Amino acid sequence: MRPPFLLLDIDGVLIPFPDARGSTPDTHARHDVVPTGRSADDPVTIWLNPAHGPMLINVFRTGLVTPVWCTGWRQDATTLIGPLLALPPLPHVDLPRPQITTSHPNGYLWKRDHVDAWLGEAPAVWIDDDFTRLDHAWAAERTASGAPTLLVQPEPHVGLQAEHLAEVRAWAGQLLGTRTAVPAAPSETEAA
Repeated sequence: MRPPFLLLDIDGVLIPFPDARGSTPDTHARHDVVPTGRSADDPVTIWLNPAHGPMLINVFRTGLVTPVWCTGWRQDATTLIGPLLALPPLPHVDLPRPQITTSHPNGYLWKRDHVDAWLGEAPAVWIDDDFTRLDHAWAAERTASGAPTLLVQPEPHVGLQAEHLAEVRAWAGQLLGTRTAVPAAPSETEAA
């Protein structure tokens, strides 16, 4: 079986939303970036956790997943966000720019229909902070029909945590029938 896609969102996952006081986690550093369509004199301020890059690289290197950006940042994820975290260039799901006022215009995440078409029957783990119960039902239906799907939903004011990536590794390892733990060193009797 081919490794499942790891669909990775940015806002609320790598870039936490400020809390009610306007604060972001102390673990995150401020950056000013210029997304496509903006001028250099009108940058966007973001906060990224420098530990996320190595954490993600460790998951990518296992070969258990095929990482893909799945974000409204589109290509800017690879050109702006990835380099700040020392991530390699990744492909992205080419999401449209819908004219919507809520991220759940049909009761579920606006990206879902596009992701569903993009994935086809491929297995996937999707990390996004904005799923609804209808998205979780969709994932269960995909899984039941033979396209294993796991949704991982970080808290948007905190973002991605080590336990989320441990869940990804465990799920993908089980799906692929591989061990995700580091093998124990052979005992002296086994080595002799």
